[in-house]
Amino acid sequence: MIIFKDISKIYRIGGEEVHALDHANLHISSGEFVSIIGPSGSGKSTMMNIMGCLDTADKGQYLLDRQPVTDYTENELTRIRSQKIGFIFQSFNLIGNMSAEENVELPLIYQKLPAKKRKERVHNALEKVQLYERRRHKPNQLSGGQQQRVAIARAMAAEPSLYLADEPTGNLDSGTGSQIMDLFQDLHEHGNTIVIITHDESVAAQAQRRIRMKDGHAWEVAI
Repeated sequence: MIIFKDISKIYRIGGEEVHALDHANLHISSGEFVSIIGPSGSGKSTMMNIMGCLDTADKGQYLLDRQPVTDYTENELTRIRSQKIGFIFQSFNLIGNMSAEENVELPLIYQKLPAKKRKERVHNALEKVQLYERRRHKPNQLSGGQQQRVAIARAMAAEPSLYLADEPTGNLDSGTGSQIMDLFQDLHEHGNTIVIITHDESVAAQAQRRIRMKDGHAWEVAI
């Protein structure tokens, strides 16, 4: 599903070049649960942004479903980002003046799904994360763990095959973080590909495979 071949990403800051990714290589097969672990500044988030087609590499080749990403049209990339990939972020990225169900429904409106289908998907997604009874609550009326579950429900409602999660437990206590990881395990058991970016060794250890990053380089961790 995902192949990085000598991927490099260079940022220029104050006249200095920063190699966020330096000839990084990896392979993730469909249906795998993989964690990418490393300290701040190791290139993890840059890797996820390229993986999710939110950014492009300066050098190297990224193959998504055996096709170079550079061969996709902009319309195809938009469809991939909205339908194939479910993004989950540490900061939840919920809209404050919208209810939980409205936050979950919003991406489906952008996909131009019929209202009946949207309602069904929102209902099912919130049921799966055990928050349907709080569907009319706004983010400031929910705990951090509940907000993250809404964010996961929002990703689930689009029915993607690939979930990219950037520090999904980073703002949560250990008990709540464990509940979030249980949701990812369930998604994986249903055949989805899961990639979690984390600096937490205990979170990374729950994946099938671990890829460690440092200074823009990536290598597999022996388990």
